[in-house]
Amino acid sequence: MKNIFTTALFLLLTLSMAGQTISSLTAQDIPVNEAIDEMFAGGDYEKVIDACRQILAYDSLNPEIHYKMGIAYQNILDEDLSFESFYKAASLNPDNKAYSFALAKGYLEKGKFKLAEPLLSKVCSSDSMNWAYAYYLSSIYMHFDRYDEAIKIYKRFLMKDSSNYNYLNKMAFANLRKGNYEYAADLYNKSLLANKKNLIAIKNLAYLYSAAGRTDTAIQILTQGIEADPSDMDLFAKRAQYYYSMNKQREALNDYLVILSSGDSSALYMKRAGICYCNIMQYREAIKYLLPALKADTSDYRTCSYLGFCYYNLNDINNSIYYYDKVIGILTPVYAQMGMTYRYIAASHIKKGMYKSAVNSFLEAQSITKDPNIYMEIANVYDEKLKNNERAIYYYQAYLKTLKNPKTPSPPEYVESIQKRIDYLKENPVK
Repeated sequence: MKNIFTTALFLLLTLSMAGQTISSLTAQDIPVNEAIDEMFAGGDYEKVIDACRQILAYDSLNPEIHYKMGIAYQNILDEDLSFESFYKAASLNPDNKAYSFALAKGYLEKGKFKLAEPLLSKVCSSDSMNWAYAYYLSSIYMHFDRYDEAIKIYKRFLMKDSSNYNYLNKMAFANLRKGNYEYAADLYNKSLLANKKNLIAIKNLAYLYSAAGRTDTAIQILTQGIEADPSDMDLFAKRAQYYYSMNKQREALNDYLVILSSGDSSALYMKRAGICYCNIMQYREAIKYLLPALKADTSDYRTCSYLGFCYYNLNDINNSIYYYDKVIGILTPVYAQMGMTYRYIAASHIKKGMYKSAVNSFLEAQSITKDPNIYMEIANVYDEKLKNNERAIYYYQAYLKTLKNPKTPSPPEYVESIQKRIDYLKENPVK
């Protein structure tokens, strides 16, 4: 091995380093790893890769050289070759924590959580207080909803440092996901005491307070976050949403205008700003925001409706009619689909034996589609399933009434068969 390293080092001596050669070095002066580390320090990653390749040509079973080459590939953003190098290093020396950890992170980047987990479990068991190891392992637990296992790790770190806001954030989030909302809020509050600019805690606390119906408190927390970091537009968006839900239109509008002035011209914020202006009766200003919002999303019937309302209040009736017509055009297919859906659910109710529910669903469908055939379906349910002659007769007759002036007449024999069924039910009442 010593002879191999010596030969490899002489190869390295011919490589350029930061525009110069390292020919003045000798095998006795600088070991191979130190020479490579100097190249790393200078950011000469391509040269590190070339050097490692030449060494591996003589010593292909050297895990450290594979590992260093993996780091170099990582720095030039060649993730596939980096992963391949880490895989070789870890395969040659599976007990080395650095190699296993690098390979585990490579698996995580590829979304292969199940392959990363045993590697991370192994390094964590050998060094349970290494936060980097614990962070990635607990992330896998969280990904698979194994909250108790993640919480066990976070508890271990909090026992060592109970005021560390990063640990508190992690513990709080695991409890939030588990459904322990009150405890999660307590932990986030402790985290916020440790770091008043802790935006993760602020955003999640706002969510928890809002979910608990304490929207005013959620707004107060977000305001604190905005004071800490007024460049975070997500804070403004969340606060605007809460103001909007509380019908505080002016306050919501102010936040939406801040977001829009930051360069974010998304359709949602344009639309919300327009609606706020509309609700405070500034119709011309509302139109300025609603029109580009509609251009970005032409299928949004609510934006069309607000435009129709604004133009109506500005006495521009032609435009009002135009946009209300667009609302009808957008909603008609959806409304028709609702009618069909009620018929589908009625069929499911019949198969389940829920006949009264089926009748109700058919009636909902009829109110939407005005299809006379639905009367026949209802009549059949009353006739065959519920044995209610009176209601069956009523809906058979309702169906026949719709056939008096049909565009496409029904066959006379079909109409006659229905009438015969009505007569039979009248003559044979259910006892």
